[in-house]
Amino acid sequence: MFFLKIMQDMLKINSRMRIAHGNLSLLGHRSLCNDFKTMDRLMRRRRLCLIWLPLVSVNCAVTKGRNLSSNGKEENISTTMSEQANSIYDFTVKDTYGNDVSLEQYRGHVVLIVNIASQCGLTKNNYKKLTDLREKYGEKGLKILNFPCNQFGSQMPEDDGEPMVCHLRDAKADIGDVFQKIDVNGANAAPLYQYLKAKQGGTLVSAIKWNFTKFLVNKEGIPIKRYAPTTDPLDIAKDIEKLL
Repeated sequence: MFFLKIMQDMLKINSRMRIAHGNLSLLGHRSLCNDFKTMDRLMRRRRLCLIWLPLVSVNCAVTKGRNLSSNGKEENISTTMSEQANSIYDFTVKDTYGNDVSLEQYRGHVVLIVNIASQCGLTKNNYKKLTDLREKYGEKGLKILNFPCNQFGSQMPEDDGEPMVCHLRDAKADIGDVFQKIDVNGANAAPLYQYLKAKQGGTLVSAIKWNFTKFLVNKEGIPIKRYAPTTDPLDIAKDIEKLL
């Protein structure tokens, strides 16, 4: 009864004791204890297991449709827009100057979508090889859509507009169309990227792992393949040729 008295007192003062799964777990039994008399009887028989935990409130309902991003933050990948979209043509994005651009204008083209960064170890090779892809396949119908992103090591510090244009010009990166800087992970992830990740999930989690993740989109606006940041753009050429 000594332990029972302690428990009663603690419950009365709104203690921080939680019992596993919100009830009292019985070792070797499937039934649950719901009153102090049963608790007392089981404690005497040493068949009651009590687990002391900090009081933590968990709302299970809000975890549906969320993944963990590469930096451990919770990511909601199920907004209304991304769930209802039939293709990338349903999205409107902003160019580097803040003007709306409907992706409908890319209908009938093969599209490669890339999150770019200026100070990444992958930058030099990707800028060069993306330029090579555009020069080789641009007239045949390939469009490269580049979305600057500063979420990975703050490696895209340039501002939108003229600073971004000047940076790409100085880097001799003629890589295609450049849009406004966005988030690709987290609560503020661009709807387009929520859609891309839902259609082409990554390894273990759908979150974008690093700069220069690439999505290949067919002429119907459907993402059909996703490539890791370390994938050389020229290694995608054979897949592009099949779609052109």
